[in-house]
Amino acid sequence: MMITHDTRCALDAVVDLLNSAPEGEGPAAPDSLADLAALQDFLGRNNVSGVGALGSGDLADVRAVRARFAQVFAAADDRSAVELLNALVASAGTTPQLTDHDGYDWHVHYFAPGASVADHLAADGGMALAFLVVAGERERLRYCEAPDCPNAFVDLSRNRSRRYCDSRTCGNRLHVAAYRARRREAAG
Repeated sequence: MMITHDTRCALDAVVDLLNSAPEGEGPAAPDSLADLAALQDFLGRNNVSGVGALGSGDLADVRAVRARFAQVFAAADDRSAVELLNALVASAGTTPQLTDHDGYDWHVHYFAPGASVADHLAADGGMALAFLVVAGERERLRYCEAPDCPNAFVDLSRNRSRRYCDSRTCGNRLHVAAYRARRREAAG
């Protein structure tokens, strides 16, 4: 599957945004987007360009977009995902435009000039997710199979076999635990 650089960046931002959500409920589950400084860090980490000064409503609006992305990942089927994506992209007021910035060749931005950060993320992220649906690849939108990890990821492996958000942490931890359990069983 061929994914352009800007689509990959938008998918990475969607995943990072989803993984900033609190795990579970209650005070033990803090939100990684706790304030405008955390939102600014998220934008910098994901090289989100064209964002002006952040205001007090931006944080709540970005959290609302995050919840809508989570609905797309959890959609039962393509039709449900498409309905969610169409509504998301339409609400963002998309205005496709070609641009070349920051050393990257021509690519398409879907957010309107001067759009809020939430609309920016909804438009670019929504279109990136839409491209996966159009390509028949929605099953690549996954959550980690490690029982104690709620992280989302996009499986970009050739054979769509990735099971963990990070094979070096979640995958390795589960493989080591399974190995130790087999050793205990063999010894016991």
